[in-house]
Amino acid sequence: MLKQVAEGVLVHESEFLQSNAMVVQGRAGVLLIDAGLQEDEMACLANDLADLGQTVVAGFSTHPHWDHLLWHPRFGEAPRYGTARCAAIVREELSDPEAKARITEHLAETEIAEKVPLDLYGLITALPAETAQIPWDGPKVRILEHQAHAPGHAALIIEERRVLVAGDMLSDVLIPMLDLYGPADPIEDYLAALRLLEGVAGDVDVVVPGHGSVGGADQVRARIELDRAYVIALRDGHDPSDPRVGPSAKPGWEWVGDVHSGQAQGLAQRS
Repeated sequence: MLKQVAEGVLVHESEFLQSNAMVVQGRAGVLLIDAGLQEDEMACLANDLADLGQTVVAGFSTHPHWDHLLWHPRFGEAPRYGTARCAAIVREELSDPEAKARITEHLAETEIAEKVPLDLYGLITALPAETAQIPWDGPKVRILEHQAHAPGHAALIIEERRVLVAGDMLSDVLIPMLDLYGPADPIEDYLAALRLLEGVAGDVDVVVPGHGSVGGADQVRARIELDRAYVIALRDGHDPSDPRVGPSAKPGWEWVGDVHSGQAQGLAQRS
């Protein structure tokens, strides 16, 4: 079910990892950001849009991870954008005929293994490098590209609505998840991205993470600071004392502690 978080901005939350699909209403239809995960949920979202008399006129994927690259036939054939780096990563992935099979294998032990449609997976149109906003007939959506979490990751600012779409950052349930396999300095890449988001924090009243709860104006800077404290603790080899890790973790999210342990080990191996 769609939930309004600002004028003309709605969120559909998946049961899986509290994944958030975003809808932004424009003049002739909607922009759909990170369209969703399970087929029945995306069909439900399509029904909600039909009930509102809305069609999808553009899509956007915030970054090149599988759960942000899905689509449903009922959303139509609108262009689905991503940053140039994001699209390049996806093209390279899909050049391997076994790419979708690996996603299916990755999901084999989850409850959604048979519920994720891959037919339209990753059909992303690259925006020219340094593109400043999404090309569509609706509220200005500014692109803030950085390299934290994944190459070509984009946060989005829906300026007229004062909404920050954070992608896979600023979550109340997930710790910062670094890209330990590509960048020369994943810690600095993450801290640089947080500085970028900090620079626009005063311009937004709502933050929507890729996974987790929507936050109000009082949460924007608080989540930036929480993520920064975690990354610095990880860099320095300290206990992060983070409420998302350990006994204080939200019920059902205890496994985030294992993610932290894996990141600490991965950083130690890199050094």
